[in-house]
Amino acid sequence: MHPTRKRRLLMILALIAAAGLATLLIALALQRNVAYLYTPHEVLGGSAGDNVRSGEARFRLGGMVAKGSFKRAPGSMEAHFDVDDGDARLPVVYTGILPDLFRENQSVVATGRMRGKVFVAEEVLAKHDETYMPKEVADKMAQAHKKHQVQDAPAVPAAGAR
Repeated sequence: MHPTRKRRLLMILALIAAAGLATLLIALALQRNVAYLYTPHEVLGGSAGDNVRSGEARFRLGGMVAKGSFKRAPGSMEAHFDVDDGDARLPVVYTGILPDLFRENQSVVATGRMRGKVFVAEEVLAKHDETYMPKEVADKMAQAHKKHQVQDAPAVPAAGAR
């Protein structure tokens, strides 16, 4: 084989190997950061899987903040509330500042892990009309709204629209 051809072949093989390695690293990084959305009924009923119930898996919990469930001790950053999907209720503990739109009887998505029978949230997001929401989250939140007969706020027309 001619030395120039041999060099080109090695260069192409090295490029293919580098592309394969980069693809593998990206896939592993994305897989580690995936957090699936489950409702309290799916978690407590077992359909979310054993890794979710045992606390091994990090996941997103979606539903409604149950009316009358929010509690926070004076001078504490630890909030306790229940997330309800109409079929089941799951207690949640979160330490930190809650979003401005967080309130009872409002849609919420919390990311965290189970610890015993309590969901320990690392992040809490309240429903917000101006932000993007993935289709699966929107669908599950719509189901929760229907179960609890919560009316969505009327759409505000864009500036300049008549």
